[in-house]
Amino acid sequence: MSTIQNHDIKVSRTAHYSTLGTASSSTKYLIIACHGYGQMAKRFIRKFDAIAGDDVLVVAPEGLSRFYWGGLTGEVVSSWMTKEDRLSEIEDYTHFIEGLYQKYTPLVAQDAKIVLFGFSQGCATIMRWAMHTFPACDHFAFWAGMIPEDINYQPHLDYFADKEVTLFHGDKDPLITPERLAFIKKVIVETGIEGVKEYPYQGEHKIERSFLKTWFEESVRV
Repeated sequence: MSTIQNHDIKVSRTAHYSTLGTASSSTKYLIIACHGYGQMAKRFIRKFDAIAGDDVLVVAPEGLSRFYWGGLTGEVVSSWMTKEDRLSEIEDYTHFIEGLYQKYTPLVAQDAKIVLFGFSQGCATIMRWAMHTFPACDHFAFWAGMIPEDINYQPHLDYFADKEVTLFHGDKDPLITPERLAFIKKVIVETGIEGVKEYPYQGEHKIERSFLKTWFEESVRV
């Protein structure tokens, strides 16, 4: 009797990303920003016009899996991963984001500040990549999401020692309830990562431009 077998094969494919700003030796701030579930980079990156400037470059990779939101006639959106073949998906997007990092860091000022930014599902995405490659950076920004709980951070706490880590949460976010926020904080405490700053804002499950601008001016552009 024939047996069904499942296999993996590496293929070359096209990945997509968007940028806001131009890379040059005058670029003092490089932000790599990962969107949330059901978003597209070209729309997600618009939020960062609040901090746009001649010295700012935002690079927004897009999730490798596209699908229709709400049926076949719905808007095309993307996702970073699912529980199906998750390790392969993590490996694929990690390689993708690392490629963008290696492409753009040599193009900006040598002393440019680097921010690794995640929104919602993008929080886990940016952290999984960071824990695979440990890229040089100055700030981690986790907006309306949480870091993965299945990573052992303890052997790598020195990596976070000189980095600012900020957790953003909105008071009207239906996904980040008080109970969920308490769990997110619990996970962070258990990682051993110290000095995590909280940035509560007035808003829902989205990046609020005014609060993004205030945080950037007060915490990054200093």
